Amino acid sequence: MEHILIPIFRTCISFFILMIVSLWIGKQVNSHNNHYNFAMAVTIGSFIANMGFDTYLKFIPMLAAFLALISMYFLSSIIATNSRRFRLWISGEPTVIIENGKILDGNMKKIRYSLDDLNQQLREHGIFDLIEVEYALLEVSGKLSVLKKTKYQNVVKKDIYPTNLQSKIQLPIELIMDGRAVDKNLNSKYSKTWLHHELMVRNLQMKDIQYAVISSSGSLFIDLFEDHVNSPLDTE
Repeated sequence: MEHILIPIFRTCISFFILMIVSLWIGKQVNSHNNHYNFAMAVTIGSFIANMGFDTYLKFIPMLAAFLALISMYFLSSIIATNSRRFRLWISGEPTVIIENGKILDGNMKKIRYSLDDLNQQLREHGIFDLIEVEYALLEVSGKLSVLKKTKYQNVVKKDIYPTNLQSKIQLPIELIMDGRAVDKNLNSKYSKTWLHHELMVRNLQMKDIQYAVISSSGSLFIDLFEDHVNSPLDTE
């Protein structure tokens, strides 16, 4: 009877621990579909399975190793929140597949991404003709993000007014992230001098800005660290 009760008891305790951990870090693991979080999810599943069913392994050492893993993940999440370089290292960057309507064969070869893969994912977006695509990026999650050419985009209310029609499409240009300028994206049009002037006009300092980006319409969007917004979903 004991050889039946022990696995049941271990399974219940392991499941309870998994529920606590899921409430703690579940949003981070589920919301960021990249290889780092995928590996984390698989490892957590393996730990819980062994803690619950493998009676040849002692429960307490397995629990200690599991908590060490969770602590390491939590620490890396804190570092990633404050360091974009570390985020890129553990999560990777999206790959441009189509730019200005042209397929970038070199980028596709680097990530071993075939034309069949591209056509399949475009069809999933309801696109059956490559001529409709202006930009396409393969995200770190493996999903394809697509921006259609202007004439193939769906009509929205703002398109009724001629002054709001865009003459040219561009990818959003990130200028500031986590209080630091993204130097590689600064150019002759959006220079560091221009950026400082725009911040000065708005009475802002770069260290106060969480995210600043030039949108596809050419407008500057700025988000501060301190938004002073009370969300109805965040309750104490």
